[in-house]
Amino acid sequence: MRFATDAFSDTTPHMKFDVVVIGAGIAGLYTALHIDEKRSCCILTKEDAEVSNSWLAQGGIAAAISIDDAPLYHYEDTITAGAGLCDENAVRVLVSEGPRDIRSLIDMAVPFDLNSEGDLDITREGGHRRRRIVHAGGDATGRETVKALAQLVSVRPNVTFMPHNFCADILTDESGAVSGCAVLDKTDALFIIDTPNVVLATGGIGQLYKISTNPSVATGDGLAAAARAGAELRDMAFIQFHPTGLWSDRHENRAFLISESVRGEGGLLRNAAGERFMTGRHELGELAPRDIVARAITRELIKRGESHVFVDITGRPRDYLAQRFPTIFTECLRRGIDMSRDWIPVCPVQHYLIGGIKTDLNARTRVAGLYACGEAASTGVHGANRLASNSMLECLVFGRRAAAHINGRLSETDRMKTAVPPRTGKRPAAALDFDALRAEIQQLMNDNGCVLRNEKDLTRALGRISEIAGALQGGFRPGRKYIETLNIATLAADILRAALARRESAGAHYRED
Repeated sequence: MRFATDAFSDTTPHMKFDVVVIGAGIAGLYTALHIDEKRSCCILTKEDAEVSNSWLAQGGIAAAISIDDAPLYHYEDTITAGAGLCDENAVRVLVSEGPRDIRSLIDMAVPFDLNSEGDLDITREGGHRRRRIVHAGGDATGRETVKALAQLVSVRPNVTFMPHNFCADILTDESGAVSGCAVLDKTDALFIIDTPNVVLATGGIGQLYKISTNPSVATGDGLAAAARAGAELRDMAFIQFHPTGLWSDRHENRAFLISESVRGEGGLLRNAAGERFMTGRHELGELAPRDIVARAITRELIKRGESHVFVDITGRPRDYLAQRFPTIFTECLRRGIDMSRDWIPVCPVQHYLIGGIKTDLNARTRVAGLYACGEAASTGVHGANRLASNSMLECLVFGRRAAAHINGRLSETDRMKTAVPPRTGKRPAAALDFDALRAEIQQLMNDNGCVLRNEKDLTRALGRISEIAGALQGGFRPGRKYIETLNIATLAADILRAALARRESAGAHYRED
């Protein structure tokens, strides 16, 4: 299926930009800030900048910037966490160039936290053998970074910010190169942006699962549109489940995250009997890579027939916790949990897409003019399991590289063509309950495509989701709800097929059979 929408006509209105960046998280904003100021750039986002995975990111940004650290050590930790499946060249780029991007953020007035001596407060998280995590606002690094970058974008005369606009499809010319994108405005009216350069910084796929740390907009739209345009999706079996989502006895589609940095500052994992079940399972104990901790918790829950375990950081003073983790401390208090006295109930939840749109070291896909960075991209940096706090660094390094490559080719695309609306056959009206289908897919993925997997369950889930995807592809209904549901079904089937094809366990993909 080439296009999600069939509403094109010769009267569809057009706009023109040299570059279109889709997504207003850290990857999208940082990319836009590095586009040549003489070139017109548009940032499209489904909602506002405040509704993104970046905004919600609690942890920090990893980079070898302390005197007892080095890019080589960061490289080794990344390779180890990635279960040997990382692209070594991509990791070298990440760890060697990352420190310069941290310095750039400092120059951009991102308010990183400082220690008592006035130096950067550098902390440690799971999988890191040295302290190399910088953070802002305690546990609000994503929010503070997005705020600072968004402020800079707002005063760039060449950048137009267009919130509440939804990219439905990537358009290509007769050679297969990008010629524009089809966009729905907030009223679901269709228009076309003519552009030779599109950067997909659309984040993850959390809404494929019943419970996720991702916001409601994370429906995988960039990945699905890229695949329809001819880009390759890679390593879709690798879905990271964060070990410590805040457990709740009421249904919440978006789980509140208890950051890995809580364990980095001394938090211990305990079962209901108070036992530290990570002892002896890994040399790093509670700070083992996320896939190992998530599996250990899942097995503990199955063994004991319980719904959650606990993070115990009661050994730290209340004032320290309130200052170091203000977001987490406040949210726990709102739920009746004083983390200085009470253990925090947690369980694994979907968190991050490790795979994604395959790119090279300049964020290019195999479609000329189409780039991807951030969580939507598969740069090869993460291998089979993302090392904590490498994700925001990846946004910076490869967003900057995408912009540099676009700047170098803009002279070749000066004569911008008007994108020709595709001739799509009209599909019959889709008389389907999209909300019910989305909920069914989320339950199937939660039950069968989660931390522990096996062929029988994967096959059963794939069969039903393929039926749903086929029904959606056979019809059409104008509006983003139809397209989001189509994207969710399509990507869920991709993930299950990839999980079935990858018979060996590796990193975040674990086959019980």
